[in-house]
Parts: sequence; structure tokens; C-alpha cells
Amino acid sequence: MSSVIPPSSASSNSNASTLITSTGIGSGLNISAIVSALTTSFGAAQTTQLTNQQNSLDSQVSAFGTFTAALDTLQLALPPLEDPTQLAGFAATVADKSIASATTTSDAVAGQYSLLVNNLATSATLTSQPVTSTATAIGTGTLTIAVGSASTAITIDPTDNTLAGIAAAINSASNNPGVSASIITTTAGSRLVLTGTATGAANAITVTPSGGDGGLSSLTFTQTQAAQDANFSINGFAATSASNVVSGALTGVTINLQQASAANTPTTLSISPDTSSAQTSIDAFVTAVNGVLSSIQTLTGFDPSTNTAGPLNGNATLEAFQNQLQTILGQVTNGSGGVKSLTDLGITAGTNGTYATDDTTLGNALSANLASIGNLLGGSNGLATQISNLVDGYTKPGGLLDSINQGLETGLSSVAQQQTALNAQLAAYSATLTTEYNAMDTAVAALKQTQTFLNAEFNPTANAASGTSSSNTGLSSGTLGTSG
Repeated sequence: MSSVIPPSSASSNSNASTLITSTGIGSGLNISAIVSALTTSFGAAQTTQLTNQQNSLDSQVSAFGTFTAALDTLQLALPPLEDPTQLAGFAATVADKSIASATTTSDAVAGQYSLLVNNLATSATLTSQPVTSTATAIGTGTLTIAVGSASTAITIDPTDNTLAGIAAAINSASNNPGVSASIITTTAGSRLVLTGTATGAANAITVTPSGGDGGLSSLTFTQTQAAQDANFSINGFAATSASNVVSGALTGVTINLQQASAANTPTTLSISPDTSSAQTSIDAFVTAVNGVLSSIQTLTGFDPSTNTAGPLNGNATLEAFQNQLQTILGQVTNGSGGVKSLTDLGITAGTNGTYATDDTTLGNALSANLASIGNLLGGSNGLATQISNLVDGYTKPGGLLDSINQGLETGLSSVAQQQTALNAQLAAYSATLTTEYNAMDTAVAALKQTQTFLNAEFNPTANAASGTSSSNTGLSSGTLGTSG
């Protein structure tokens, strides 16, 4: 009896391996897409949770950065207010600015003075007799140059015995006593000019040649400008100064003399309270305070119109800071001069929680009570000092915000580690699914191969088309023959 012999197992596995060159060939399924979808679905809940955690932490880090920046701006606005002497300062004004200018320190006192400049302080200038040119050989030896009580000996040898060489030797001397050398060339020839670098009668210049070939003695000098002190008077009282920058004539005032006055024509020097700089400092302070309060409102608030909460909605840290800040700003002190609170300066809280300044009220207070305003804001217990201490507790290294940021960074690191672990888990899950689907695909490919073989054996039409002999299979006639 003829029999149908199916492909051997080994042959089937070999052929299946040959048939499947990529996943899904045997089954016709898109195995990659299926595995990807199943893997995504498997990790979806954890992925969403970790993504939400990271987004929340990132949002908090950014929000605390915004808050810290606002505190930094406030901190920068405080120093001019913390020191009462800086806020309660004075401005110096000279009526004729061509005669002098003036600046003040914290020790200045208001007043008006008559200033007359008789002459400016000058430095000495010596000019030599002319020689033919800068390259004319003068001679060798030693030039001893003295300025006041300081002197130095400069050696002139054949390499620098010209006018140009002597000038260079003087300027480059390591122990130069305070002289600069230059050359003037005119129709009469070239002259060496020695100019003192310091003004004042005590800084006269002398030059003494000696030794060498004696040629330096021909380099005689004439004093073309004497070293002298500045002579001026304040309120008719005479004074002198070796420098044109006079710092000791008036307490807390530095006078910069520019030129001599016209004969018997004094100018007015006024020292008055500097309310403009004080107002600028206070305005900057109020702006910085509002910046912090607005930042807190935005970060912790809730917008009912959009149903959106700030990234730090309900955060106790920011709410505590706001409460402490507003407590300080609302203090009423026992200050003198009628200035006991910010309200007396025209600074009041609005309905939105920020502060507004009445410039007229502030200007009047500054003109009338600048010193008491300085005491309200500055000093060891001034409002600005209290706020500075408050801000410092939050922003200093190791402070509250530093600790919070470290906690947030730790949280972000933990999320990153969990995400890495989840990615590894999903990769293993994906690999397992791929192996299982590929095994199924291989099995389906083997079954299809067997089906193809059986169809070829039992389908007459297929046998005829392929020219298969009926004597070999006995299936072409539809009967199964037997022997004897």
C-alpha cells in the first residue's frame, strides 16, 4: 500500500528556519508593533506616574528659583537703607563748577560756604638749555635728581648720553623720586623737560650732575614752574593744600579745585540733604518688596477663571515668608520726628497685597525728617535690617531654600533611578514577548509548510499541473490501490 510521508521533523525545523527571515513572516502578524503596544500598555501606569512626579518636581524647582531671584533683588535694595548715614546723606554743590566741585561722606553737615581759590597747587617744572637735536651727545656721568626729601642717582653712560637717552634713563629708573622726563623740540633746538609728579611747595626739583666726562654739567636747567601749594579761602579764612583735592577743610566734604577764581569773586559751596538719592533708594526698595509679594501670589495662588493653581499652591514656606515680611512692614515704632511707620512716608499696602508710594508725601517727609527716616529703616533694629535678616535666613548657604532645593534634587534623582529600573523591566518584558511571538511564528510557518505539502499530495489538479505520476501516488484516479 502506498503511503504519504510528511516532511521529517528535522526537515521541517530546517525549512521553517529558512523561511522566517524576520518576525511575522510565518504568521503574517506585525510582531514588532504588537510587542511595542503590549510593552507600552504594561508600563503605562508607572510611566505616567513617574512622568507626573518629574514634571511636578521640575515645576517646583523652577518656582523656587523664581522666588529666590525675587529675594535676591530685594536683598540688593536693602544696603542703602540699612545704614542711616547712607540714607541720610548730603549733596555738595558748587555754584561755579569751573572753579571747583565737591563730594560728601556720611560725616558731612548741612551748610553754605563762600569759596575763593587764589591759586591751584602745582608741581615743579625744569627745562634745560637747548641742544642741536635729541641725538646730540651730551656727556656721561651721574645725574642726582631730588624731589623734596627723596633723591636718586642716575648713571648716564655712552649708550644713553644723548638727550633722548637721558630722558629714557630717568623715566625707567626703578627708584625715580617722582619726576617724568620729556623733550620739547622748537626752532631753537631740543630741550629736556623735567616735571614733578606731585604738587605742593614741598616737592621742588633739583638736578646735580657729577663725574663722567663732565659733559652733563652743560645740561643746565631753568625752573619754568615752581612747586606750590593751593591757596584758597572758605568764608574768608585762608587755607592751603599741597593737593588740589582738599579733604580736610570741611568736615565730611572733599573739594576738588579746578582753577583760580576771578579776583575777589568767590563762589558758593552748598551742603544740603540729598533727598533725591534717598527717594531713589526707597523707591527701589518698594519695587523689590512688590516683586517678592507678586511672586508669592503667582506661585501659591489659584486662578478660578482658568481653574489653575500655581506650582507652589498652598506652600507653607512661601506663606510663612509673606506673613513675616508683612509683619515687619506694618510695624509702628517709637521714632522721633513724626516718622514712625512706612505710612508716614506715603508707603501703604493696596487691596492686591502690594505696596504703593505717594511721592508727594515721601518727598515732604524726606525734606523734613531725613535723619528720622534713616533711623526707621536702618540701624540694628530698622525695618530694612529686619528684612535683610529674614531674607538671609532663607537664601544663605544651608538656609531654608537651600534645604528645600536639595530635597527636590533628591526627589528628581529618585525618579530618574525608578525610570531607569522601569526601562530595564520593560526591555526584559519586551524581549520575553518577542521570543514567545517568534516561537509562535516559527510554529505557524512549519504548519503552513506541512499544509502546502499535503495539498500537493492530495490535490489532483495540483498533481496534474505539476506532472506528478499517478503510479507513484495512486491518488490521481481518486483510488488507493493494493497489491495481490
